[in-house]
Amino acid sequence: MTFTIPVLSLLLIIALVGGILALIDGIAQVRGHAAILGIVQIIVAALFILSLFFAGIPFGAILLAFVLVLLLILGLAFRSTARGSVWLPLIALILLIVWLVLGPHNIVIPGINA
Repeated sequence: MTFTIPVLSLLLIIALVGGILALIDGIAQVRGHAAILGIVQIIVAALFILSLFFAGIPFGAILLAFVLVLLLILGLAFRSTARGSVWLPLIALILLIVWLVLGPHNIVIPGINA
């Protein structure tokens, strides 16, 4: 596992903010009633954030982001509105989906990922 210094770009900032928000949401779920889903979300979010900086993280950043999106959707589906806000996982979900679309150059936007 080698440390790589990524180029500071808008895509890296989107990925970092989405991963950090997903990590915070996982911590909030562990404090609530969804402990198993929260623990899995914390592990996947931490691996996703580390995969942006370290080469050799298992499964790669794209697969970890996809799993994290699925976990955020599950967390939103089974969240009660009295327990917590839906804005934190919703913002993380939107940012990770934007990163998944723009990251592997599926859509090329000059100035962002070109």
